[in-house]
Amino acid sequence: MSETPTVKLTLIKGYRFNVEFDEKKLPKLIVDELPPIGEGAGPNPTRLLAVAVGHCLSSSLLYCLDKARIRVRALETLVKAHLNRNSEGRLRVSGIDVEVHLDVYEEDKNRVKRCLSLFETYCTVTQSVRNGVEVKVKFV
Repeated sequence: MSETPTVKLTLIKGYRFNVEFDEKKLPKLIVDELPPIGEGAGPNPTRLLAVAVGHCLSSSLLYCLDKARIRVRALETLVKAHLNRNSEGRLRVSGIDVEVHLDVYEEDKNRVKRCLSLFETYCTVTQSVRNGVEVKVKFV
């Protein structure tokens, strides 16, 4: 199966962009850089990457738990993206820490281990980030 999710970013002003998704049911999104560069009118790229990793992991875990018929009482995922400067002095995401707080019903707790050992392998975004996704840029 091959898919090509597509998003379009249109400059509004400064560093603020309007984001439109190929899936028309999805609402538009405003993204921006934080002050002092931008105005902080929306999430910046680092935060969007953290969201993508956290949401993908959380969704993969929920999918596995659902397939195993394990009832989830609560799920909260905290993602911290660490920024450090590389040898050229440019900021890079040097690591991402993910903390998953999962609460299942007592009678399901002994069946969670299998999902915990599997779910990360199904997370498209996290595994892609871990393996280093090739990015091609062209001007048209």
